[in-house]
Amino acid sequence: MFENFQNEILLAARCLLGGAFIFAGLRNVQNRKLVTSLMAARGVPHAGLTLWLGILLQVAAGALVIAGLWTALAAAALIGFLVVATAMFHNFWDHQGPDRASRINGIVSNVALGGGFLALIAQYL
Repeated sequence: MFENFQNEILLAARCLLGGAFIFAGLRNVQNRKLVTSLMAARGVPHAGLTLWLGILLQVAAGALVIAGLWTALAAAALIGFLVVATAMFHNFWDHQGPDRASRINGIVSNVALGGGFLALIAQYL
C-alpha cells in the first residue's frame, strides 16, 4: 500500500531527523553560555570552541540530511555526535531520582535517533 509513497516517506524521515538537529543546534546557540559551562565542568578542553564546532556539525549535517545530499555521510557524522553528546550530557550514574530518569530517557532517545540514522544510511548505500 505504501510502496507508492516510498520517496515521500523517506523525505519526511529526513526532514524529521535532520530538522531535530538543526533545531538542537540553534537552541545551543541560544544557550551557549550554559552549555559551555556544562561542557567545561565535564572536562571538555576548549569548551567554547568545541561547542561551536558541535553546533556547526548539528546544523550542517542536519541540513544535508534534509536535502538528501551526502546523506549517509551526514547521518554517520550525526551518529558520532550522538555518541559523544550522550556520554557528555547523559551521565545518569551521577544523578538520582527524576534527574536520573531524565538522563536515562535522553540516552534512550539518542539511541532511537541513532537507529533512524542507521536506517537512512542503509537506504543510501
